[in-house]
Amino acid sequence: MTDKKTALVTGANKGIGFEISRRMAAEGYRVWLGCRDVQRGAAAVATLRDAGHDVHLLELDVASDASVARAIAELSQQTDHLDALVNNAGLGIGFEFSPLDEPIGTIKAVYETNTFGPIRVTQAALPLLKASAAPRVVMLSSELGSLHAALDPENEFFETNVLGYNSSKTALNAITVSLAKAAAPFGIKINAVDPGFTATDMTDHAGYRTVGQAAETAVRLATLGSSGPTAGYFKDEATLAW
Repeated sequence: MTDKKTALVTGANKGIGFEISRRMAAEGYRVWLGCRDVQRGAAAVATLRDAGHDVHLLELDVASDASVARAIAELSQQTDHLDALVNNAGLGIGFEFSPLDEPIGTIKAVYETNTFGPIRVTQAALPLLKASAAPRVVMLSSELGSLHAALDPENEFFETNVLGYNSSKTALNAITVSLAKAAAPFGIKINAVDPGFTATDMTDHAGYRTVGQAAETAVRLATLGSSGPTAGYFKDEATLAW
């Protein structure tokens, strides 16, 4: 067990998740990197440990009920509380299809990771979060999930009309609000963040934002003070319209 502040970041072996993990560790947190690919996760942990950070590997596939249950059971053997949960793991496929013909199988796969995954992990981690003095949960969403942005012809992503991915993030935004309202009596603050169009594997490194820029708001929300918001949707210093 540990008296240090603790954090779990899903999808943490690369990209934004890795940078969030690095930043949280630099803030003095003991961080578990939730990774589906154990080999890549171990390499990520080794890199951060070489830099002097207190990080640990947690095998975790957010799309699997059994994997989530095993991972949280293992985590519970290593810590009796969780101060921050960052639901970062995401799947970005189906962009080549029109909403009129995107296969149901593709949409289901996206929802399993992007929508049901954060529910699975948050619900499973609830006892550990309740044991924290100041628990925080962050959902990695996207402006593509904003209905306001989707209907705004001036928005830079107006033409990015992807049925599965966009709606999975819209659903995640609604989930953020619902969970935040239910968790408020336990002092748990839950917010959603748009990391922006970031240069990662998911975007084929076409994004114009760095992982450092993308991680900034997520880290801020994961380390909020007692006066910080809950049930919000943020990008940098801006509050986004749902």
